[in-house]
Amino acid sequence: MPDSRVPRRRRYLVCEPRHFAVQYAINPWMHPDEPVDVLRALDQWQALVDTYRAHGHTVDSVKPVPGLPDMVFAANAAVVVDGRVFGSLFHAPERRPESVPFEAWFKAAGYEVYHPESVCEGEGDLVPAGRWILAGTGFRTTREAHSEVQEHFGTPVISLTLVDPYFYHLDTALFVLDEDNIAYYPEAFSPGSREVLARLYPDAVLATREDAMAFGLNSVSDGRHVFISPGATGLAEQLAGRGYVPVPVELSEFQKAGGGIKCCTQEIREIRS
Repeated sequence: MPDSRVPRRRRYLVCEPRHFAVQYAINPWMHPDEPVDVLRALDQWQALVDTYRAHGHTVDSVKPVPGLPDMVFAANAAVVVDGRVFGSLFHAPERRPESVPFEAWFKAAGYEVYHPESVCEGEGDLVPAGRWILAGTGFRTTREAHSEVQEHFGTPVISLTLVDPYFYHLDTALFVLDEDNIAYYPEAFSPGSREVLARLYPDAVLATREDAMAFGLNSVSDGRHVFISPGATGLAEQLAGRGYVPVPVELSEFQKAGGGIKCCTQEIREIRS
């Protein structure tokens, strides 16, 4: 195990939670009768953005649109690999309009956007992991979308089946630590998917249900620093023991909608020189 890991500068795309609310229930975390503190959400989101910038990362922002309370979860809008953008077709009708402002941002920034034919929710279920893309299915993104992703990027796609509704997106049950390793919660996956992950990542960091339920796996890593929910204390200890540096960021208001750090963060991966 290395004593020191080297971070890589990243470019992130986010969306201010100016209109954030829990107005409907499309996952087990959402309860419209429980109020959201929008001012606190804004403060927590700004702290995340400031933390990214303090660690040397670039942060761009999409303008929020009234009536789209989940736009803050920018990761669901697309997946970007080698400068190519694969857009989203949301499962829930309430979220489908979010694709429009994100596509407009990408086009204004000079990108072409691929429109999926099958239900696909961006980095929520599509996790670029070095040589391949890990792809979740079971609740949102379909297997047909996995095939589209592979054809679009020309990158092998590893399909993984999610079985626990509390971990409805892959990015709630797994995140990439670096080019070679991941952290994940095994029981979020079907038996066959657990076997696949164990073979691909024999040295993976395995999270407990307690840390997973604290949104510890909805984390973002730059290869050294891991921006993580402060409630995932056991997972943070494991990561520190592996040479990573946990950076706690509180996003408790967003957990009321089933989201956390990664949900709020879209990574723009350009072609490496």
